[in-house]
Amino acid sequence: MLTLSRWKVLLVVFSVVLGVLFALPNVLPEQARANLPGFLPKKTLNLGLDLQGGSYLLLEVDTAALRAERLTNTVEDTRTTLREAQIAFTDLGVTGGAVTVRITDPRQVQEATRLLRNTLGAPLAGTTGGRDVTVSTQPDQRIRIAFVAEAQQAEASRAVEQSIEIIRRRIDELGTREPTIVRQGSDRIVVQAPGESDPERLKNVIGQTAKLTFQMVDESASPAEAAAGRVPPGSELLPYEDGETPTIVVKRRAVVTGEMLTTANAAFHPDTGQPIVEFRFNGQGARRFGDATTQNVGKRFAIVLDKKVISAPVINTAITGGSGYIEGNFTSESANDLAVLLRAGALPAPLNVEEQRTVSAELGADAIKAGQVSTLVAFVAIIGFMLLAYGFIFGGISVVALLVNGLLIIAAMSLTQATLTLPGIAGLILTLAVAVDANVLIYERMRDEVRAGRPVISAMDAGFSRAMSTIIDANLTTLLAAVLMFQFGAGPVKGFAWTLSIGVLTSVFTAVLITQVLLALWYRTTRPKTLPIA
Repeated sequence: MLTLSRWKVLLVVFSVVLGVLFALPNVLPEQARANLPGFLPKKTLNLGLDLQGGSYLLLEVDTAALRAERLTNTVEDTRTTLREAQIAFTDLGVTGGAVTVRITDPRQVQEATRLLRNTLGAPLAGTTGGRDVTVSTQPDQRIRIAFVAEAQQAEASRAVEQSIEIIRRRIDELGTREPTIVRQGSDRIVVQAPGESDPERLKNVIGQTAKLTFQMVDESASPAEAAAGRVPPGSELLPYEDGETPTIVVKRRAVVTGEMLTTANAAFHPDTGQPIVEFRFNGQGARRFGDATTQNVGKRFAIVLDKKVISAPVINTAITGGSGYIEGNFTSESANDLAVLLRAGALPAPLNVEEQRTVSAELGADAIKAGQVSTLVAFVAIIGFMLLAYGFIFGGISVVALLVNGLLIIAAMSLTQATLTLPGIAGLILTLAVAVDANVLIYERMRDEVRAGRPVISAMDAGFSRAMSTIIDANLTTLLAAVLMFQFGAGPVKGFAWTLSIGVLTSVFTAVLITQVLLALWYRTTRPKTLPIA
């Protein structure tokens, strides 16, 4: 096994060269990295929140608001269904967490019940023919529409999962690298954004529901009625976003929603030069928007974001191209933020900020310094032990392998853009300590073989071949534990597991292959009669 094969030498040289190239940007200033040739890597280590500072948010998904919105939508669906079937009704509204309605004609109660059962709700997962709402008759010609408990729980769980994905897309749009977004409990989300210098902007972008709707203005309501709060059925009173323009009455039923947008970008108005947000609908949205503007020329429609009217322009002509723009009192930054929100999609429910912490760059610098000191102390201690235990030659070869191991870990983390956290530095220190384990096993086996009377070359060869199974077993179990921690852990645990996983792979490579090549070179050069460690 102790042979100086050409492929081994080439593999070692190639690995060291790649390690130097990918680790080099970490010691170069930003301007020097920018001037590197295009074929050279420019990525540096991606530091976590505890090292470079940033923002920490604990968010709670408002599932109560989600249920309230679902009830409101069910009220509107019930009204539309009964009107289309020409069934007279009164007292439609929400009572005790359910929708109730009174049918005027007692002879139509059964027909209304059957119609609502077949129309409202959606199929319930895990059942055959079941739906997520129950429709039952009550005394006094009333019908009660309630949600199934299992469906409410499933909807709340989906809302949390969907919120996590939307938050991730929004943060990615802001350019924040490697955010940590994990679920905590049943309805909470932890967000860690390393390097985000403006936590308030982050909170605003994350927390805004960004539910965009295009709703027709209800022209039947006079300004006086709107001011008095008298709103016709099927309409609602909404404020303007600027807080100064009087409230406006709009139809509850949205003509087009933000889910039908395919793109949104910040731009400038060609005539006024003011910031605007350009948008484009998908095929369904373009058809619905085109039909609505064709049928309502001369009327107004409202562009509504999170129940606040941005603008309410008059439809001068049919808009059939599927694209348009949103005007408002935008700055360049606010227009860009709105475009980011619209591209990422609307949150299914509002998010409440339960806790907010900011880690300053100074605290991150202190953490980096502490990590550097602890790593240096660990490295010096390991070097001292190996030199004292195995001498200058064999101990020195182990130290060289250890240096290459550290180089490859930094290169691999720079290449994969894995986030290095304070627990990750702990994993790095543990890797350095365990890295020489393989060398200790190999060297001790060589000592045993020499004591058994075997020649130098046979003892060295046996040291590698007979220790290999133990080395593989030990590192394989460590790697398996790291994989499990990465799979089921969160935040700091994942950072520790990722660093440990990379360290296990590089340690086996350096402690076995690089040590083997260096010892083979030493033996071929010196042809010793005895081993220095015997």
